Amino acid sequence: MFDIIFVLVTGFIAYHGITYRTPDGDKDTVRLYMGCIALVFCLWVLFNDVLGLPLRGG
Repeated sequence: MFDIIFVLVTGFIAYHGITYRTPDGDKDTVRLYMGCIALVFCLWVLFNDVLGLPLRGG
């Protein structure tokens, strides 16, 4: 249950960080960077823990 909540929260953070624009229409670099990091963690937990697909060989 914790893994699913983690995926949902980090997915929301990633979506917000990647799609956020300032009132001028520019991308905020820090939010974009943090959104990409959140997306990596979201996908890692989704594939590895929730779906059970190993991300490393061996």
